[in-house]
Parts: sequence; structure tokens; C-alpha cells
Amino acid sequence: MSQDLVRLMRVLFLPDADVAGPWRPAADVYRTPDGWAVKFELAGVRAEDIDLEVHGHRMRLRGVRRDCAPPGSRSVYQMEIAYSGFERVVELPCNMDRADVTTSYRDGMLLVHIRTEGGKE
Repeated sequence: MSQDLVRLMRVLFLPDADVAGPWRPAADVYRTPDGWAVKFELAGVRAEDIDLEVHGHRMRLRGVRRDCAPPGSRSVYQMEIAYSGFERVVELPCNMDRADVTTSYRDGMLLVHIRTEGGKE
């Protein structure tokens, strides 16, 4: 049996063996003197492929990480990185409807600053 066929059978019958499941970006939440900060790990995601919504106590991050195969590659031998759409929801103890929300994106990390009135909530 060819190695490609063996890998295909493993993917079909043992899906966790070779392919990562749905990607859910990791998030760290920090309390700051003027509100909150949330940091998302988004390695390999372009800034233009990120969508952030805030409403009430909920922050929803959506986007897509696209595969960029190395030049000259012809087939996959092993694949562990998830390339797909993703969504991550973070609930915070503050209402963000009246908050000042700003973002910065660098080196695959999205930092969301939430400044609440007087740093309260």
C-alpha cells in the first residue's frame, strides 16, 4: 500500500492521529488599572483576516488562518497546523458597550485594550 493511501486511511479512521482539530486561539485576560486587556495568539493569521466584535460582556474574535505551502512542495507528508476559519468568544465582567476598545497586532499576537469609565466594572 502506498504511504499516501496509508495516511488517508489514518485521517479517515483515526482523525486525531495526523490532523489538528478545529482551531480555537488561546487567549489571556488581564486586569489593568484602567480596565482590561485581552491577548490572542494568532500565529500565521494576517491582520486583514481578523474580525473583532464587542457587545455587552462578550468579545467575539473571528477569522481565518490560510495555508501557504512552501514553494515546490507537491504533497503533504505530515500536517499538524490547523488552517481554517476560527471563532473565539471571551466573556468579561464589564460591559464593553460604553468602553473605549483599541487593538494592536504584532508578531501574531492581537492585544485588545478595554478602557472602562474610571477603570471600574
